[in-house]
Amino acid sequence: MFHGKKVIIFDMDGTLIDSIGMWNMVDRELIQMLGHEVFDEIMIQQQRDEILRTFSHSNDAYLEYCAFLKETYQASFSKEEIRNLRYEIATSYMIEVIDFKPDAEKFLHYLKDKGFTLVIASTTSDANLKTYMSLNHKMGNKVDFEEIFALVLGRDVVSKMKPHPEIHHFIMEKLRVTSKECLIVEDSLIGLEAAENAGIETIIMYDKYSENEQFELELRALGSFKTYQELLAYAQQELG
Repeated sequence: MFHGKKVIIFDMDGTLIDSIGMWNMVDRELIQMLGHEVFDEIMIQQQRDEILRTFSHSNDAYLEYCAFLKETYQASFSKEEIRNLRYEIATSYMIEVIDFKPDAEKFLHYLKDKGFTLVIASTTSDANLKTYMSLNHKMGNKVDFEEIFALVLGRDVVSKMKPHPEIHHFIMEKLRVTSKECLIVEDSLIGLEAAENAGIETIIMYDKYSENEQFELELRALGSFKTYQELLAYAQQELG
């Protein structure tokens, strides 16, 4: 699985960090501020994923998502104001609540020690990534992002979001590697499709918020793991 690979690319939300549930709570709180009550967070997630997939080729898919919220809940705010509200709600979560998934940092340090080049390729914004990197001390105490990762890329670096493979093409060009020399760690079907569209093999890190996609993920991925402890044990067996 790891032999012949040079670059390991990680998604962020749901893969390295426990954050999908956070974004569901953020959007639920946001919808409440728009004057409505929604209790089904899974429905919120499914709506968000569908809109982001539909507008993945647009200049700002998340702004289109906020336009969807404005229309759906008949909000008096503009879509730009809704986006700003969403970011304000999310900031405290990103700083105080979010953490790496258990043992994710051990896996990152192991791969780094083995000489792999590590990259983050996320659909979250560069501003959110900088918040995690500079203000979230729980994460910062476990991983020095600048030391561990050669590239930390958010959605702002490309014009098309996953499942479009643009971000992976950018990485391969930047690091001068081929698709066969890369391996992607993902948690969602959208992320898997982006990897497939770039011709890169993928391993899946389980996330409960992608459970409805699990059968398809396991069918199409190179491998699937429940925990980073399990993935680390596999890598140690293969690489020593």
